[in-house]
Amino acid sequence: MTRKSRRLVLISIAVAVIGAAVGMTLYALRGDVSLFLTPSELARRDPPPGTALRIGGLVQKGSVVRSAGGLVSFEVTDGKRAVHVVYKGILPDLFREGQGVVAEGVLVRPMRFRADMVLAKHDERYMPASVVAALKKQGVWKEGSPGKPAPLIARSGQ
Repeated sequence: MTRKSRRLVLISIAVAVIGAAVGMTLYALRGDVSLFLTPSELARRDPPPGTALRIGGLVQKGSVVRSAGGLVSFEVTDGKRAVHVVYKGILPDLFREGQGVVAEGVLVRPMRFRADMVLAKHDERYMPASVVAALKKQGVWKEGSPGKPAPLIARSGQ
């Protein structure tokens, strides 16, 4: 076997091993690629209590209850289902009813969630595309309606 053919065999083996590793990684992550679940997706998947995940949607109007000691409970909805969220800590300044939110934490029991971190968004420009799609599908999202500016369109060079 010449030097050139040995190198070719070695390179081929290395490419095959890397390809197999990438393939196995993508296969393992096929169901967990999304950054968060909407309340409807959470109900459909029904993960066991203790599962760490992120949920996203809108803070349901009239659901925010502030208790002593910095404990806040609220409902996150996608228009069809709602998840009860409990959070202890300081909420972002932009957190309010009717606005988008992503909460990261642990599922305590079905449709009950204990958040360790709450992220609020300024307006629909910062809403993740999957939440926008889910809200549009359910007829909750209205382009350019009062209080809901049209989403920012990314332009090249900006």
